[in-house]
Parts: sequence; structure tokens; C-alpha cells
Amino acid sequence: MDKKSYIGLALIFAIMVIFQWINAPSEEEREKWRQYHEQQAAAEKARQNSIAALQAAAQTVNVALDDTTRQSQLVAKYGLLAPYMEGEQSYTKLENNLLSLELTNKGARVYSAEIKEYKAYGDRALKLFDGDDNRFGFSFTHNTRSFFTGDIYFQLKEQNDSSVTFSANIGEGSMTMKYLLPHNSYEVHYSVETENLGSVVYNHSSALDFEWTMNMPYVEKGHKSESTWSGVYFRYAGGDVEDLGAQGTQKEEVNMKVDWVAYKDQFFSTIFEAKDQFAGAYLTSNAHDINKDTLIMKDMSANLGVKFDFNKPHESAEFSLYFLPNYFYALESYEDKEFTELLPLGWGIFGWINEYFIIPVFKYLEMAFDSYGLIILLLTIIIKTIIFPFTFSSYKSQAKMRVLKPQIDEINARIPAEKAMERQQATMNLYKKAGVNPMGGCLPMLLQMPIIFAAFHFFPAAIEFRGQSFLWADDLSTFDSIIDLPFNIPFYGAHVSLFCLLFCAVQIVYSKAQMQTQSQAMPGMSAMMYIMPIMMLFFLNDFPAALNYYYFLSMLITILQTMIIKRFFINEASILAQIEANKKKPTKKSKWQARYEELMREQKKQRK
Repeated sequence: MDKKSYIGLALIFAIMVIFQWINAPSEEEREKWRQYHEQQAAAEKARQNSIAALQAAAQTVNVALDDTTRQSQLVAKYGLLAPYMEGEQSYTKLENNLLSLELTNKGARVYSAEIKEYKAYGDRALKLFDGDDNRFGFSFTHNTRSFFTGDIYFQLKEQNDSSVTFSANIGEGSMTMKYLLPHNSYEVHYSVETENLGSVVYNHSSALDFEWTMNMPYVEKGHKSESTWSGVYFRYAGGDVEDLGAQGTQKEEVNMKVDWVAYKDQFFSTIFEAKDQFAGAYLTSNAHDINKDTLIMKDMSANLGVKFDFNKPHESAEFSLYFLPNYFYALESYEDKEFTELLPLGWGIFGWINEYFIIPVFKYLEMAFDSYGLIILLLTIIIKTIIFPFTFSSYKSQAKMRVLKPQIDEINARIPAEKAMERQQATMNLYKKAGVNPMGGCLPMLLQMPIIFAAFHFFPAAIEFRGQSFLWADDLSTFDSIIDLPFNIPFYGAHVSLFCLLFCAVQIVYSKAQMQTQSQAMPGMSAMMYIMPIMMLFFLNDFPAALNYYYFLSMLITILQTMIIKRFFINEASILAQIEANKKKPTKKSKWQARYEELMREQKKQRK
């Protein structure tokens, strides 16, 4: 490009600049354009807002129409209860120094119950139930439809440190449920009150159907023992306490008034009591298979009748809920309610021995000593000392039979087996002349049996052993496993209990020592030396370590007593001399013996 071209371009650029300067808008014109654009932007924004408002209004109208339709449907279905049939579940805490309860507005019921001073196996909070595993409420009829209070969303009306009140306003009336938990108490006072519901609720029989269901969870280590000692209990009005069987599915219809119904675990109970009694009951219990992987031990249910008349302007019913440890003195503190019957202490004399002897002695020892292993040892010594006279009498009778054995063998050799009656008569005459009672060894043993069976019931039922460790046993209330097997042995289990093993081993030693002196007289009995311990090994493997430890100590002390008796108190030579002296004394026949000998003579004549 040459010089003339550059000059031409410069002139064109200068002309454009001068043209733009001449035609530029004034300040007033620029202000008008700015205002115009702002007005256009505001108008567009207003238009968008109007569209959004119209859309929101349309949506609100649609929702309102849907809500109106929904409410109409609810009212048609539920009548005056429509506002309470749908809602959001909320929870309220109620606790004292012993219990921690969680209540829910849905059903105005106890949602979970925790006993603070105890722990479940694995150091978990000990909850007797949690959530919908426990449901209770009343059935009634309104608007030709059956309702269950457990499905109604109540309103929280009032709450303080010791009480919670729920209510539902139904038409011109109301239904109120109140819970009161006093300090230092396992008892929750529960009341139901209604106002002016006669025109709302159909009440054909002046009674309410009360329904209570619970899925009882496992809380102990030993599921087999826990299931065995758990069940549904109830008390006839002012009368006896009964229970449904622990195994399988059990049902019972009670056509009499009932004071209370209890869902009992091995060491804890939940009890529902009606102040004016339940008018009959239909009870069920269904035990789950302990070999299956489940957290639920049993399903339990109770259908109970409650006297209640909605036609009264004001009606109320009062109940008590108990969340209790099965501790004898805690149960006994509730006076005449017979809660102690929840403890499987044994029937008749076995229960009396536990209640009036073993439990008081155990309580005294518990106050004096901290080690439960030592307490069991001392309790065993006390029991064995009390029954020592029976043990001594039994051993002495056995010694007499041993020294008479050669003479009995002589009778058996002299009189053939075909003459059984004559042989028996000669043997009985020998016993009488010698002053020996052939049953003398059995009777003392029978007199010891009540204490033995009482202890068998006491140790699995005693909550005092729960969580108490001794030696290798981390919990004396359940089995003391030293080996967990990777498989299950039928009738034995999947673990090895050492205290059970020790007891059975000592039992074999004791039996062998006894058989050495009796095997010639009863050779067939020698097999029992091994059969009985093996049977006990299978039977007791799942039982509490406290019980097997007691049996182990008891057998050791029995061996020690036998050695002492044999060493210092029983001389078989002296016994034989005494028997020979007794033979020389004239014997006076009893009426029974005279009749027996006469019968023998008549039989002998008939054979001839």
C-alpha cells in the first residue's frame, strides 16, 4: 500500500469519528433510554411473578380440593375419629430411678420399657420390649366400625416428671389416658377416662375388649433355659396363680374373673393388673424354635374383658403395669398379689423349703459375703450339715446289710430259687432277728429328696446369680462354657460346661466307691455307675453354672462325709457283733408278721 492509500484511510476514519460525534444522543436522551429499559425489565419481572403466582394459586386450589376430598373420605370412613386416624408418631420419656419408659402418642401406650439396674446379655440395655413388639389397647365400635385405641393418634395433653397424659376430643366428648410413675417403684398407674361418649361409641355389653400382645425377646445367654422358665401366668380373682405351658403353642380360655396377667421371662416380668378385675380371659403362648436364628423367644397374647360403660357421662377404669425383676423380696413386697408365684420354686414342700429356708439363708449369706462362689459353698455346707443325720443313718443301714450278706448268701444257697416264698421268709426272719431294716438305707435318702429338688428349682430361678462371675464362669445364672463347639450335639448342645463335667466325674468316683461294696450283692447295678453320670451330663449341660457348681460341691462333701463316717463312726466288726447279740434276744412277733407267717403256712399247705 502506497502513501496515497494511507492518507485516504485516515480521512475516512476521521470522517466517521466526526459523524459519530455530531449524531451522538444528548444526556437527556440517554436518561430517557435508561428509564425505558428499566420499565421494560420491571414489566417482564412482574409478568413472570404473575405467572408464578397464578401457578401457585392453581396448585393450592388443587391441593385444597384434594384435601377436601381426602377429609371427606376419612370422615365417611372413621366418623368423628377421622382427625386422629392419621398422624405422625411422637415419643415421650417417663422415668424414675428404677425404670425408663418411652411412651408413644400412637395408641397412647408404652412403646419400650427398660429396667435400669440390669443389663441384657452382651452389656445391652435391658428392654423388656421395644416398639411394636408390645401393643395393647381397647376395641370399641363407632360409626358402625370397630376401632382399636392402639391405632389412634392421641394428643399429648400434659407432662411432668412423674406423669404423662394423652387425650383425643371426639365430638363433644373425650378419651383420656394417663400414666403415673412414682419414685422408686416398678409399678406404673394407668387410667382410662371418657367424657360424654355415649352418643359416639356403641357399647352393647357395658364392657371393653382389652387386647395385649407381646413378642418377647431373648435377653439371656442361655436361650434354652430362658425359654424353659418363661411363659404366660395369670391369677384367678383372689385365688390361685396358673400358667400356660412353656413349650409349643398353648391356649387357654378362662371363664372366671382374673386379677392380673403376666408375661414372664426367666428373670423379668411384665404384669397387667385391673383394679376391678378382668372379666375372663383368652390367653395364648407360642414358643419359637430356639435352634433358629431369631431374636424373638415367644409370641404372647391376651384378650381380656374390662367393665366399662360409655353411656355414663363420666366413666373410668384403672390399671397397673408392673415391670419387675423376678427377685423374691421385690415380688413379695406387693402384699397379697401373689407375684412370688411367678418364681418356679417348686410345688408343695419343695416351694416351702425354698421360701422359708433356702432363700432366707441365702439372703443372710449374701449380706455377709460378696463372692457368690463362696456363698454357694457355705449354703451347700449348711444343707449337707442339716441332712447329715440322714446320710449317717443311710450309711449305717448299708453297713448292716453288708455284714449280713454272707448269711443271706447262705440262705440263698440252702433254699433253691424255686422256693422263692420260703427263701424270702427266711431272709425276713434273719432281718428281724438281727434288728435290721432292709429299707433303712432308702428312707433317709427319701427324706433328703425334698431339699435336693428344692435346690434344683432355686438355682435356675435366682436372679441374684445373674451377671455374677466365679472362676471361669462369667455368669453363674447360665452355663459355663469352656469350649464352644462348631456343631450341635443332639440332647447335649454346642458347648461344654465345665462345672457339669466336674460334677459328673465326681459322681462316677462316688458311684464306683459305693459299687465296690455292693457289686457282689447287686452285680447288675454296676452299669448304673456310668449310665447315671452320662445321663446327668446330657441333662445338666445347659443348666446354670450355679446349679452344677452346687451339685459338684454337694457330691464332694458327700464323699468326705462318707470317708469320715467309715473311718471314725462305723466298725463293721462291731456291727456284726451287735447283730449276733440281737439274734439271741427273744423276738416278739408283730400282728403284721404273724399274719404274714400264717399266709406263708397256708400257701405251703396248698402246694403240698
